[in-house]
Amino acid sequence: MSSTFQKDELTWRDILIRSAIVIITVIVVVWALPHDNISYFYVEEGKPWKYADFTAPFDFPIYKSEKAINEERDSAMRNYEPYYNYNKDTELRMVNKFNTDYADGIPGLPKSFIVIISNRLHSLYQQGIMEQEEYNKLHKDTTQMIRVVNGKEAASISILEVYSAKSAYEQLFTEDQLLMFRPILQKCNLNAYIMPNLIYDRERSETSRNDLLSGIALASGLVQKGQKIVDRGEIVTEKTYRIIESYKRENELRNDDVAQNQISLLGQILYVTILMVCFTLYLTLYRKDYFEKPRSIAMLYTLIIFFVLLTALFMRNTFIHIYIIPYAMVPIFVRVFMDSRTAFMTHTIMVLICATMLQHPYEFIVVELIAGLAAITSLRELSQRSQLFKSAIIITIASMVVNLAFDWMKADAVTQIELSTYNYLIANGIALLFAYPLLYLIEKTFGFTSDITLIELSNTNSELLRQMSEVAPGTFNHSIQVANLAGEIANKIGAKAQLVRTGALYHDIGKLANPIYYTENQSGIDPHETLTDIESAQIIISHVTEGLKMADKYNLPKVIRDFIATHHGQGKAKFFYIRYKNEHPDEPVDDLLFTYPGPNPFTREQACLMMADTVEAASRSLPDYTEQSIRSLVERLIDTQVSEGYFRECPITFRDIQYAKTVLIEKLKTIYHTRISYPSEKK
Repeated sequence: MSSTFQKDELTWRDILIRSAIVIITVIVVVWALPHDNISYFYVEEGKPWKYADFTAPFDFPIYKSEKAINEERDSAMRNYEPYYNYNKDTELRMVNKFNTDYADGIPGLPKSFIVIISNRLHSLYQQGIMEQEEYNKLHKDTTQMIRVVNGKEAASISILEVYSAKSAYEQLFTEDQLLMFRPILQKCNLNAYIMPNLIYDRERSETSRNDLLSGIALASGLVQKGQKIVDRGEIVTEKTYRIIESYKRENELRNDDVAQNQISLLGQILYVTILMVCFTLYLTLYRKDYFEKPRSIAMLYTLIIFFVLLTALFMRNTFIHIYIIPYAMVPIFVRVFMDSRTAFMTHTIMVLICATMLQHPYEFIVVELIAGLAAITSLRELSQRSQLFKSAIIITIASMVVNLAFDWMKADAVTQIELSTYNYLIANGIALLFAYPLLYLIEKTFGFTSDITLIELSNTNSELLRQMSEVAPGTFNHSIQVANLAGEIANKIGAKAQLVRTGALYHDIGKLANPIYYTENQSGIDPHETLTDIESAQIIISHVTEGLKMADKYNLPKVIRDFIATHHGQGKAKFFYIRYKNEHPDEPVDDLLFTYPGPNPFTREQACLMMADTVEAASRSLPDYTEQSIRSLVERLIDTQVSEGYFRECPITFRDIQYAKTVLIEKLKTIYHTRISYPSEKK
């Protein structure tokens, strides 16, 4: 019915706003996504593989276990021979020093002992003497060999064939001639002439050690791209465990490549951007009215971001299965507050983004999309707690059936099905029951009003409605009649009946301020007789502003306040307006003094209330209730509203208005039906 011209083309401001929404969402989502491509799964040897079938995404080696590598290293190190350089100068220097120090002989011994000791020192140095610490370390293994480099030659000798400074000193006295005179020789401090002449060659030793270790193969095979590694539910054997760990290790090595990480990040940005642009285009083309309500856009994009963040958190804690997250809450919330198509689109976009964090997203996507469809179809409106309970059961069963289909397609026998996944899906269904209390949080955060809230407000035992029934019973009865009529119209034209009924109950609460001034509450006394027409009109009109004040006082939702403001639109208090004009034919009339503040209805539900309110109030003044009089009244009143432009800003069609007329006529005929006359008994 709206006659205002609306441009289908987007303005630059609209484009900038939508672009900003997409950019902000992409930044937050990409920030939440893992950028390291690490495989976030937890695997235990001897336990069933609880994820989807795992195939190799690229070629990678099968690394040996640490235990096996250590055993091979120990075996290789048994052949390791550290290098020691033989220093001839040490022997020459030490022997000459001894001969010089005892050139006059050793007191108490023949001079021939000088030659004997010199020869003995020469023999010890020829065998080789090394540092005490190195000797102790190598001597632990009596089979240890060392390689002694003497000039250009290198010979392998046993550690048992060389000495430390201490053992060389003891070996000095193994000669019988020297042993007899040991007490005398000990005074000579022969230790001073025994020094290491085998010097550790670090460079050659390390090279030899590395050559031995480099010969140990770190891998024992190769897995080719596309090769099946493990099926879901299959027991993880020792070999399978090593293959999976090898994949994780190789994946981490690949992630050290900065260029590869940058390409991966660009891919994520492009992927998320495409999805969010498609989602925004859908809203622009088919749900552009949501962009006029910031709360709607805020809720849609916030739900997507929140569940992406939640998925990223769960993926980094691999001991928690991803199926525990109740993704079906998203279509439930969107369906309750918006519509089915938008609920499915939001759910699909969210699932496709979350799937990028999984190694095998196909099964996840199918299971969650079916769960979302089950949520949308099973929960058209949420007015009772039992509805959510039934919906949770349907969603859980649908998810389990789809998961069972995948299991049967891949299992060799029914007994090979992994049951733990179904436990997670059951836990998911239980988590969906928390959607009921979370609805209240969504309402308060984004300013929506659910059917549950409307039903609670419709309770006639609530404080405000009970007060109306006591203080203004005529207005209360009028409101109930209007609620029934407007609800029937809404049902007929496909509008929100519960919203209309609740709004109708509160549309006249402003009359509580001065109930006696309204006809339905009067009992023979009319206070307007002492007032001017302008004063009376102002009191009548004030029930709209007073109603808005009371709505604020009792924290009524905005959608209910809109019914209070629009149920008379920008119409006039016609009784006093016409009477004033008749009594003052030659005076100009200030129409604003007799005009309601409005605005005119801007939703179909508000239009339903206006038609029902006007017709119900006027029907009380009919002299007789015949089909013709009721039809004439309805046609005249609603045609007048249409002609005066009350529905110009309202998306209601002429067909809807015609249906409304039909409903009002039939309902009023039922309400004011004529009873048959009972015959009098003849005497």
